[in-house]
Amino acid sequence: MVAKSSHSRYLKDGLMLFLFPLHFILTSVFIAQGVGGLKDIRVEVPQYRVRGEDAVLKCHYDLENDSLYAVKWYKENEEFYRFVQRAHPQITSYRVEGIKIDLEQSNSTQVSLRQVTLKTIGKYRCEVSAEAPSFESKQGEGRLEVIFLPRDKPHISGKRQYYQIGDEINLNCTSGKSYPASELHWYINDQKVKGPSLRSYPEIISSHGLRQTQLGLTLTVTNDLFRDGSIKFKCIATLSPSLWQAKQEGQIIQRNQLKEASLLIRGTANKVTCSTSIWLIPITVIMSLGSRRIIS
Repeated sequence: MVAKSSHSRYLKDGLMLFLFPLHFILTSVFIAQGVGGLKDIRVEVPQYRVRGEDAVLKCHYDLENDSLYAVKWYKENEEFYRFVQRAHPQITSYRVEGIKIDLEQSNSTQVSLRQVTLKTIGKYRCEVSAEAPSFESKQGEGRLEVIFLPRDKPHISGKRQYYQIGDEINLNCTSGKSYPASELHWYINDQKVKGPSLRSYPEIISSHGLRQTQLGLTLTVTNDLFRDGSIKFKCIATLSPSLWQAKQEGQIIQRNQLKEASLLIRGTANKVTCSTSIWLIPITVIMSLGSRRIIS
């Protein structure tokens, strides 16, 4: 009986030793979950801004029962802004290429950038840290693109003074400098051209990172190309829509409008002459062209 009782006691003691660490872990998890801390961080970075505009980067977070220690902002992992709750002064900024901070409009939840340039393009990260006892730290990020609207109209080159029926027309359209690169489209008699008549060339990149695109057009002068005694060639430049939604793109184009270069070839009994004109055309006119027949 004594041996059996001792054996039972040893088993009971061993079981308690085994269960105690598990009990401690479960208790610790329960206590940690019961303490409120930093959570729900959300970063708002504008998808794009036009060169020269301001950009406001926002960092939303929920401290719950914690106290704020610091908010830090990074561009491509390089810190450029810091807000420390208990420091004097609270705000410290660091020199980073492409960053100009408006300190009066910046605080613990946002940082305002002035007059963005192409060097402002990049990935931005906000890091929020809490005070003791949690010392929690969380972060979020977003990317900012900067758009450089073209100042110049596209340019048509390769035209000759005279053409005859059967001659080959070789034209080239070059866009104005922009970022991102402009898209070029040829129209003949207000009908968009697609297919083997077009020739694409590599982008021209300037030392400042601006882009120019070129699009060639080759075809033979035939009688059926003439409408009321003339052939109207038109090259339209528009920014690539890949960086923003259609609604946002429209807001940019309404301010700048699409740019167009036109070439008019008039026919006579003996020869065909050539004249040029360049002007701006509203967005509503350009968009109506898209529904017309395409020349292959």
